[in-house]
Amino acid sequence: MDAYRSLDALVRARLKTWPQRPPGLVHEPGSSGAWLRGRPADDCGSSQPFLKLPGSQRFRTLPDGLWLHFGGDLNEPYADIFAIEACSSLQNLLDKRSRFAPSTQSMLALCPISWLLAPALPNDPTPRWVATGLLHCEPTRPLIVPVRDMRVMYGLRPRHYDHFATSQVPHAHEYFVPMERLTQKDGADDPGLRALVSRASVRSNFFSAEPA
Repeated sequence: MDAYRSLDALVRARLKTWPQRPPGLVHEPGSSGAWLRGRPADDCGSSQPFLKLPGSQRFRTLPDGLWLHFGGDLNEPYADIFAIEACSSLQNLLDKRSRFAPSTQSMLALCPISWLLAPALPNDPTPRWVATGLLHCEPTRPLIVPVRDMRVMYGLRPRHYDHFATSQVPHAHEYFVPMERLTQKDGADDPGLRALVSRASVRSNFFSAEPA
């Protein structure tokens, strides 16, 4: 921790080692496009995807971790998102939960041009705009799409996590983990964390004939 200026910085450094698809989240039959890690990005500096409400110019939601799965087509595009927020205090948790609270107004995901033009992988020159499966030519402006499905994982300090786990009921889109699971090295390989992320899927709400 001493090498990082804050807990958020440590979490973001660890999340940079996570893959383009949230670890543990399996491919869903019938889905197209690709998962892309929007935040934290390995490149582009501060030019990374963020979330906003329609018409809002100043109020943005910048999760510590943000993965996007693009779907639809140019006529009706959308993105399913998986976000991670590190919460250092209960007040911080309340603030971040309010940003992702269910609403009749759709949240928008904005992807800057520089992020779209850059390659998703250091060993693959394919730009992200190609990987989205939505765009047919190189973009000249940011890509803005409505968020269809939203899943959020909150990392809590041990004392906050224990209290929350014994006294609160999460919303259907919420998942909670102890902070050390997010700050550990090779966290993407943690079996327990992968099992939790695997449930952050649209398919998890449907009946399956296969035994669990």
